Amino acid sequence: MKTLCTSIALSLLSTVFANSASAIELWEAHLPGLDTGLSAGSLPPKGFYGVLNVYSATNTKYDNAGNATPIKLDAVVVVPVVLWSTGLTVLGGRYAVAFSQPFDCTKLTIPSGPGAGSNSHWGRFNSVIAPAIISWDIDGETSIKAGLFYLANNASSSPANPPSGRGVGAGNGHASWMPELGVTRRVSDWQLNADFMVSRNLLDGTTGYQSGTLLQSDFSAIYQAGRVGYGLGGFTVTQLTDHSGNLPADCAGSDCRRRRFALGPLVTYQLGPAMLSTQYHRDLVTRNGTGGDIFNFRVVVPF
Repeated sequence: MKTLCTSIALSLLSTVFANSASAIELWEAHLPGLDTGLSAGSLPPKGFYGVLNVYSATNTKYDNAGNATPIKLDAVVVVPVVLWSTGLTVLGGRYAVAFSQPFDCTKLTIPSGPGAGSNSHWGRFNSVIAPAIISWDIDGETSIKAGLFYLANNASSSPANPPSGRGVGAGNGHASWMPELGVTRRVSDWQLNADFMVSRNLLDGTTGYQSGTLLQSDFSAIYQAGRVGYGLGGFTVTQLTDHSGNLPADCAGSDCRRRRFALGPLVTYQLGPAMLSTQYHRDLVTRNGTGGDIFNFRVVVPF
């Protein structure tokens, strides 16, 4: 089975503010590094496929200068996905659609000041719909994929609808559109992948806050040795535009744009029809967000 490629839009909390009353949205539209190790430019053969990601992060909040703060965030994100590779040809390429309903458990720890304490809870993230994913095989060695993703405004909790007790929202209080472009290049036993996503976040009508536009990428270089593949992967997060609306004090008079860069090893294994993989990422650069150690285990199976 060819490696399943689908850019599932989800997000890990990237900016945590001590002022819990702030209207700032805390989640990105794509979980950084979620697609590392997948074939970024191609779709699988005709059929239905299931994907399950279990993503775990132990993070620290970093300020605008890249200095660590006392605020900690632990998160477990479960991302089930269903993809239908239709077998249809659209614009000369293979056409697919996908749906995902992620769930997350976050534990936010603030050692002192307003909101001090620790709180953890499970919640439902914004539903993700991919109405169009199209892949083109260029020359047998290169493939390109384009997709469009929509995140519905239906999270179980958000800044406008906070969870009971304390803690951070399970999702965003707004909808988002996210186009994607992925490229895969095969060279001998190597596979090189680069996946790019731009998230356009809509206005939160309750809080009057609008998250800035993000450019994100997941990338990997994998050497295939029989059933086993191993290599290096990573991700980047670059905020292109400023937040607007009711901004927290952290952003007053300073650049509040997010920046992240991470690298780490990955291993894949073909077990019958199923593809198993595990990835580790370590943030090397973090500004205005959380960074630390991230592990992701993934299984891909055809129905």
